[in-house]
Amino acid sequence: MTKGTRRRQLPTAEELRVWRDFIETAEALRSELTARLQSECSLSPGDYSVLLALSEASGQRTRSSELAARIGWERSRLSHHLGRMERRGLICREDCATDSRGAEVALTVDGAAAFRAATVPHLRAVRELFVDPLSPQQLAAAGELAAALRAQLPT
Repeated sequence: MTKGTRRRQLPTAEELRVWRDFIETAEALRSELTARLQSECSLSPGDYSVLLALSEASGQRTRSSELAARIGWERSRLSHHLGRMERRGLICREDCATDSRGAEVALTVDGAAAFRAATVPHLRAVRELFVDPLSPQQLAAAGELAAALRAQLPT
């Protein structure tokens, strides 16, 4: 077979075991972080992502399209989520001062307070569930692993 027609080799049983362990562990971590964020702070991970992005934005506001790109969501998903957050008073949507066709998403006082209240418990959970179980070498290897996997994904 030539290089162009050669079939890729399937993962071995051991490679599949490592893959499943990786995925299942990542999902278990995400599930536990989600549960803690919801129970301790009444925020979803999506809420936290939006609030974090807005807290870091200039003037604590940004265009919807920029927010969607920053958190890696499709604009329609973000729009629905922002509606729910707006009804809860965490964000507001306002006309864009520089473009009459656009809108900006802004962090409200209540949204900023909710973000501040959630940050310490969330970061403590990240430390407890992810950082503390790993040695400094394992943590560095995890960072290298994440970078290598992300580098080969389509953008």
